[in-house]
This record gives sequence, C-alpha cells and structure tokens, in this order.
Amino acid sequence: MSGGLSIAEARRMALAAQGFADPSPAGRVDRRHLRRVMGRLNLLQIDSVPAVIRTQYLPGFSRLGAYPADLLDRLAYRDGEWFETWAHEASLAPVTDEPLLRWEKRRAAEGRTWKSLVRVARTEPGYVGEVLAQVAERPLAAGQLADPRPRSGQWWGSRSLGSLALEWLFRTGAVGVRRRGNFVKEYDLIERVVPARVLAEPDPDPADAQRALLVRSARALGVGTAADLIDYYRMPVRDGRARLSEAVEAGELETVEVQGWGERAYRHPEARLPRTVDAATVLSPFDPVVWKRDRAARLWDFEYRIEIYTPAAKRVYGYYVLPVLVGDSLVGRLDLKTDRAAGVLRVLGAFAEPGTDRGAVAERIRPRLEELARFVGVEGVRYGRRGDLMAHLRGR
Repeated sequence: MSGGLSIAEARRMALAAQGFADPSPAGRVDRRHLRRVMGRLNLLQIDSVPAVIRTQYLPGFSRLGAYPADLLDRLAYRDGEWFETWAHEASLAPVTDEPLLRWEKRRAAEGRTWKSLVRVARTEPGYVGEVLAQVAERPLAAGQLADPRPRSGQWWGSRSLGSLALEWLFRTGAVGVRRRGNFVKEYDLIERVVPARVLAEPDPDPADAQRALLVRSARALGVGTAADLIDYYRMPVRDGRARLSEAVEAGELETVEVQGWGERAYRHPEARLPRTVDAATVLSPFDPVVWKRDRAARLWDFEYRIEIYTPAAKRVYGYYVLPVLVGDSLVGRLDLKTDRAAGVLRVLGAFAEPGTDRGAVAERIRPRLEELARFVGVEGVRYGRRGDLMAHLRGR
C-alpha cells in the first residue's frame, strides 16, 4: 500500500482527474476540447430534464466554459465518435469502448435488467421480433411503430409495449440510439450506429473487460473506494471487488489510505496531485464529481440529493439544484431554471455551505452564471430572493 492522503489532497487529486486543473481553452472551444473532457470522464450521463439544459451538456461547460452545445450532438449522434449506451445509467461513451460493455448486454439478455423489459421479452417474443424487423427497415421512434401498443392496465407501467420492446433491444445490444429534435430517441440497428470495425472486434473476456473499466474509473476519479470505482460503470459488486484485486496485483491500480475514510482506497498510478485547484463553476446534478452522494460527503462534507421527485412543499433547496465549486471545495448550491419565454436564467435559490465566505463566492460565481446564461441561449441572469447567498449574488 502506498502512502496516505489527507482529505485535502484527495480532493485535489479527484478534481485534477476530472479536468479541473487543466488550463482553460485559449479562444473558441472546439471538438478537441470536448474530446479532452470525454478523455477525462469516459462517460457523460444522460437525463431528459431540461430545467437548465439537459445534463449531458453541463460537464463540458463546467470544465471548459461556454461552447457550441450542438458540437456535442455532432460528436455523439452524427459523427459517431461517441454512442449512447447503458453504463452509469443511460450514458454517452466513446464508441471504441463498445466491446468493453458487451458483458453488460449479455447480462441483460439473461434477464438481469429492469423487470418490465424482461417481462416483455419473455411474454411477447413475437412482438419484440416484429419491432426489430421494423427497425431494420428504417430508424424510428417508439411512436412510429406500426403497432406501438399503448399500455392497457397497470401491468406494463406507464410506457407503451412498443417502447419497452425497443428499450429491451437497446439494453441487449440489438439496436442503438440517436437523438433528434426535442431529444426524441430514434432507434436503429446497432450496426448502423457503431462502426463495423468496432463491432468486428472479438468479445473480450468479461473479467478482462470489467477490469479495464475499473482502471478507467480510477483514472476518471483519481482516488476512490471500491464502491466509488464499481459505481462508475454500475458493475456488479462481487465482480467489481474481484476485478479490483486483480488490477492491484497486476500493478494497474495502487491501494492508498485516505484520512478519515476508514477503508482501503484505490488510485490510478498516473493520478496527479496538483498543489492547488482554482475552479469556479457550477456542476450538473449528474456530474461524476457528485453523482455518488456518499463520495461527495466523504470528500467535501457535502450532503446532496436531487429533489426533482420531492413534493414542492418538502423540498429543502429546490427543484433543480446545481452544486457550486470554488477552488477545491463545494461551497454552495443554486436552484436554477432557464426561462426561455422571458429570455433569462433564473436563480430561484442560492445557498452557501456553513463557514463559506459568501461575498467571495458570489464574486467568483456571478460571472460564471452570466456565462451559463449565454451557454443555454438566454440574454441574462435574474436573481430571486431565497437563500443566504442570494443577496451577495444580487450585489446588495
């Protein structure tokens, strides 16, 4: 086991791995910069809630500043450098990683995925075959199926049988996904989404693939517990722990103690420990820095949860709350909403963490909010009155 890390060192190592110690782009952000972000993160989690902007666009903004948002769409859905897959939930990943994710598709085909999808496959195999045949004829969305079969009763849940069949085919690797206007899923045969040269690669041994993914997780996180690394690709825990031991034995990962964690941690041998990290930005609720909530608590003493599904009267901070990163600390949270009708980014709530210099945080974050407004395509920022950071953001 290598030497120990203080919490402050672990924070800086984690943020450096995520790209927050990289130099800011000089001039206009282009595809090279987005590739660099993806090279750091390996995954962009997808979520459809557009309260500010859909979440997959925000990690690039947090690390690079404003960039042409449609550049991500071109790289993912038109140029085919990334592809949509099931990894850390629905995600974009480099298309070259497709072979490493085939083990997960095989698990799904064996029935180890959402019960509603397994139910469709097992009770309606003929219909699933018909759906696949229609996709073979042309790419389509669920609503374009000849017989989408809207749900009848509660047995199938809230989705049509057609959408569940398409999702089963996606999870098991028969079809891929592109996105079109208003983020609508368009399904196509996987061989028309992933390049033939990638699909022609032989299937890796599942254990080798899992180990490679854990090494990618460690590179993206810098340092983390077994649970942190396993969660990155949502790997089965037993498999993940076995692969971690193999990776350490092979010298692909190092074990390390982190002050106060009380359990073994792992770091990538190339993990960098900068002397300082001087970030000033907001993070998506689905950013890898915070997507594992107990990790955010261990590293930053930052208790965080998404309150989208919490009744409005019971929300503590708001509907769509973005953590605030200043320096190497999570110092606050902002409840934001893009109001396109009014042409403004609304700051509905602004809250500082205990002990935070609110004035200093406001000075660092106010320009980034103005930049975020430009990024999401509105003209300015409108501040509300809720929260102990708001008066400082308003400047009075």
